[in-house]
Amino acid sequence: MKYIIHFLITIAALVVAVTVLPGMYIQGSNAAIAFAVMALILGLVNIFLRPLMTLVSLGCIIFSFGLFFLVINGFILWMSAWICVNWLDIGFHVDGFWTAFWGSLIVSAVSFVFSLFSPVRK
Repeated sequence: MKYIIHFLITIAALVVAVTVLPGMYIQGSNAAIAFAVMALILGLVNIFLRPLMTLVSLGCIIFSFGLFFLVINGFILWMSAWICVNWLDIGFHVDGFWTAFWGSLIVSAVSFVFSLFSPVRK
């Protein structure tokens, strides 16, 4: 149950990010499927690649007092959108790294706020 709620929160956060940022957009007719697939890909990339990226960039994370995690989050969002567009032919586009950077901040903030009101707690 908690995974479904987290999945729905991620979809809602992506909807907010696409609404706010002009460089993030859905191309195609079925936006609901694009958001769902993007949330799934984003979760999988977070599970499998985030630990590796954190380990590789540990020096930058320590040197920047943890602020390099923001760069990692932006790169993960950008990579997830790239996978959706190029491998799965899902039209979730992110125009560049800085759009992904700001989009990841929005997704993180909205996910945090929505998870505060979630009935499932860790």
